[in-house]
Amino acid sequence: MGGCVQWYVAHCRRKKSVKPADKSHPLGYGKESYVWSMIAAFGVFTAGSIVSIYTGIKEWNATESETNYTIAFIVLAVAFVLEGFSLVQAYRQSKKHGEALDVSALGYVVDTSNPTLRGVFFEDLAAVIGLVVAAAAMGMHAYTGEAYWDALGSIIVGLLLGVVAIFLISRNRDFLVGYRVTDRMHEYVLSELLNHPDIDSVSYLHLEWVGPKKIFMVAAVDIAGNQKEEHVAQKFEEIENLFRDNPVFQEAILTLSAPNADILKLEDI
Repeated sequence: MGGCVQWYVAHCRRKKSVKPADKSHPLGYGKESYVWSMIAAFGVFTAGSIVSIYTGIKEWNATESETNYTIAFIVLAVAFVLEGFSLVQAYRQSKKHGEALDVSALGYVVDTSNPTLRGVFFEDLAAVIGLVVAAAAMGMHAYTGEAYWDALGSIIVGLLLGVVAIFLISRNRDFLVGYRVTDRMHEYVLSELLNHPDIDSVSYLHLEWVGPKKIFMVAAVDIAGNQKEEHVAQKFEEIENLFRDNPVFQEAILTLSAPNADILKLEDI
């Protein structure tokens, strides 16, 4: 059931977040991805957390029942291999992207604008840890004959799922309300602006994620030389289009710096 819910949410996330920009949504529908990711985290993880904790509490004083531990351990082992394989794949992808940005795999997956990768990574991590906890609890049950070990394992897994759910909900909320890009990306864009031959200085630069790998940029710049208003507007459009041609930028808007405005420098980032 949980897998079906995950699949449906992922389908909605992909379908709705790639819709092109229109009059009602000039920056596109990229943030739909965070909405559906938040629904997935709240619905699947939180429901799993509550059910697991409730089951553990309910079964705490349960009487001993006959259990085929061999089959149970085989099921856990198969699940561990499958979830572990998925986690390794997500880790490798995170590590690859992280190395390009000079950050760790964990650092990348925490800060990435891609909620799907973050969700898969932490879902699989929670699953792998949960399976280890379940196996340990069942082993203690088999060794001691005390059923409360299984109940304790269920409660621990429920708490783990709750922590993951709260974390994923929090990260998706951050991106929904407007999340600033990393300092490294900020430095890169500022450098690109300052290195442009028609830009003399930059006094303001706003870079915000508006979807997975989609940035909205607003910059206040001073154009080199004393140019007429129509020439300035033309230069602005040319520079804006340079950024718009980059698939990472959803929209780029330039405006003139205010007189005597403080100048941004790379070393200040």
